[in-house]
Amino acid sequence: MSYLEPNEFVSKMVDQGESKVYMSAKDTLIRAFMAGAILALAAAFAITVATKTGSPLVGAILFPVGFIMLYLMKFDLLTGVFTLVPLALIDKRPGVTVGGVMRNWGLVFVGNFAGALTVAFMMSFILTYGYNTDGGAIAEKVSKIGESRTLGYMAHGIDGWFTIFIRGMLCNWMVSMGVVGAMISSSATGKMAAMWMPIMLFFFMGFEHSIVNMFLFPFSMIMGGNFTFMEYIMWNELPTALGNLVGGFFLVGLPLYFTHVRTSPERILKNRPAARPAAETGTTQASTLKAGA
Repeated sequence: MSYLEPNEFVSKMVDQGESKVYMSAKDTLIRAFMAGAILALAAAFAITVATKTGSPLVGAILFPVGFIMLYLMKFDLLTGVFTLVPLALIDKRPGVTVGGVMRNWGLVFVGNFAGALTVAFMMSFILTYGYNTDGGAIAEKVSKIGESRTLGYMAHGIDGWFTIFIRGMLCNWMVSMGVVGAMISSSATGKMAAMWMPIMLFFFMGFEHSIVNMFLFPFSMIMGGNFTFMEYIMWNELPTALGNLVGGFFLVGLPLYFTHVRTSPERILKNRPAARPAAETGTTQASTLKAGA
């Protein structure tokens, strides 16, 4: 699968973060809109599969198809830019400022939300035949999910808020591992395999993804979920987005950057053996194998 070493693909992470800061507002918004829409459709697909099969695992196994599609098309999710864009700032790339980073995050947020909301209205329309029926089992399932993941957290007060914050951290730890994992290979097949595993994990574990939630909770409200828009923002979207930021940047971006780009000098030990030439090492190994035989 044409594997790249970490010191190679981490440099690519910084380059990608820099390129996103320089991107025009039009391109950023379009790419973010498409990313939010595709991920929303994948979430609707996974919920439909889980509801009809009775198996959340099957839904989780199939959900990554949306993430893979949007990644291969180079569309942008807020969770990904949380991880990549700040690296260009701490690497002191020319022209990259805090304002530029915040501008990128803001545009991607708006684009993702618009895309996810568009799909929420589309899905609600087709499930209810133009809002003339109740939407059936899928609508009922989504309504319950929305209520439990807003009012359920709110019932526990500050502990509930930090619960969803940590779930957001864990989510983008895995999602960003998928983003980074796709960089270890130059083949489409290798990228898909590297992305699939962590995305499946986060979805099955019920971790909180801010862009998935941009679809799920408005969709739930349209389908009859008994909670308000402000309850969704304060008790889901806000702590989820902050958790996504911390998880992606501090658990993926920074550790990789500081250990593969801005590395520290190796320790000097008195008794450290000198590195053997490759030819000598091969001869020694061959002799050892011969003696053992």
